[in-house]
This record gives sequence, C-alpha cells and structure tokens, in this order.
Amino acid sequence: MTERERSLNDEILYAVEGGIATITLNRPQARNALTFAMYERIAEICRDPAAHGDPRVIVMTGAGEKAFGAGTDISQFRSFSTGEDALAYEGRIETVIGTIERCPVPTLAAISGAVTGGGASIALACDIRIATVTARFGFPIARTLGNCLSMENYARLYALLGPARVKDIVMTARLVEAEEGQRIGLYSELLPDHAALMARAGELAKTIAGHAPLTMRATKEAMRRLTGAAAEGLDGDDLVRLCYTSADFREGMEAFLGKRPPVWQGR
Repeated sequence: MTERERSLNDEILYAVEGGIATITLNRPQARNALTFAMYERIAEICRDPAAHGDPRVIVMTGAGEKAFGAGTDISQFRSFSTGEDALAYEGRIETVIGTIERCPVPTLAAISGAVTGGGASIALACDIRIATVTARFGFPIARTLGNCLSMENYARLYALLGPARVKDIVMTARLVEAEEGQRIGLYSELLPDHAALMARAGELAKTIAGHAPLTMRATKEAMRRLTGAAAEGLDGDDLVRLCYTSADFREGMEAFLGKRPPVWQGR
C-alpha cells in the first residue's frame, strides 16, 4: 500500500506515501483550532506509527495558509468549574504533547501563518520546524484568556529559547514574526510561501526517511530527556489552579468568545 488516508470527521487528515506520513489539521474555517478529539487522534498516530502505515518520518501541518494551529477550541473551556478540571485538561494535553515528543520516528512541523497556544505546543514538540515568512508564533494568553502554561510547556520554551525570551513572549503576549523566529531558533528554515514550504517539507522528510532509524530515535530521546530535566521534580499545579479558577479566566474566555476586550481584575 503506497498511500493511506484517514480522517476524524475530516478534522484530522492522515496520509502515508513513500515512507512519509502527513498529519493535517483541517479546520481552516477556525484557523485549525484543536478539539480534544483532534489532539487524541494525533497522539494515537504518534504513539504507534507502525500501526498507521509504518512511516519513517511524520510531517505535521495545517490546512490553508492562515494558520498551522490556533490552539485549543476555547468553547471547550466553558465546562470548567474547579481546579481539578484545569489540571485534568493540562494533564490530558500534556499526554498528547509528550506522545509527540516520544514518537519513535522523526517529526517535522511545516508552519504557515499563526502557530499559537496548543498549536505552538505541538510545533515545539516536533523535532524540526520550518515555516513560511508569514509564520507568527506565540502564547498570547496574557491578553486573551488569562490562564498559564503547564510546567512542561514552560520547560520546552525555556530549553529552546531561554528564560528572558520566554518572559518577553508570554508577558508581552506578542506573536514572534518569522524572521525573528528563525533567528532565535524556532525555525531551521524560512520559505516564501505555502507551496514552497510543503515542497521543502517533502524534501527534508525524504532525506530523514533515508537515514538510520536508530540514530534518529536515540537523538530524539536524548533531547527529550535533556528538555524534560528542566521540569523534573517541579510542581506547577498551584499555578494552573490559580489561573484557571480565577474570575479573570472566566472573563477572558467570555470576552474572547464574545469578540470584545477583557476587563481584568487580578482575581
């Protein structure tokens, strides 16, 4: 079999051809915002690629040119009422992101447009990131929802960018433009447009697929262990509870869904 396609209500497209798998986040009308089911489908593939066409490398991308992934579908937060709801959510998402990191084959993120929130977390977990000149990366939660990142995601950012840049990006809630992203190490290459991006992703994937699988696997795991060491033994549950159970979080969520500016109270 040279090609397989699967979909989760058409929101996650999956194809394998010539040893290269492609996962496409396919909600362009919602800037590829992720539902829980979409997260879990990605984890299912990355947990056992041998059972999903046995690829040698996985390319992750978003449908269209406006967004790789714009984070978790915020309407899903309306059911949160306790700190345990928040911790369960962060734990659920971390299981997915950790599964991407532990994927036994190399992963390549091909990024066009916005890569924010949960989409940014997925991109960070990939082994290599390439992007178009329209890419904009960030976690703009300080001006949208008023929540925080998990300790594991802070650790990923910390390991890649260092503490000063993490604080700059999160505290200013700005989106990092493509050229700066390449300069600070988010992306290994920039491409002029989406067509060039996907062509280059195919070239890179073909190169990687032809290399020694155990070298790939050992290098991935070594980097994962080093990055994980930054968060080892650190408990951020109190920070998650503080933010997700606040009046500000509820206000941020309702303001975002209502397309109005939030009014922060610090409680």
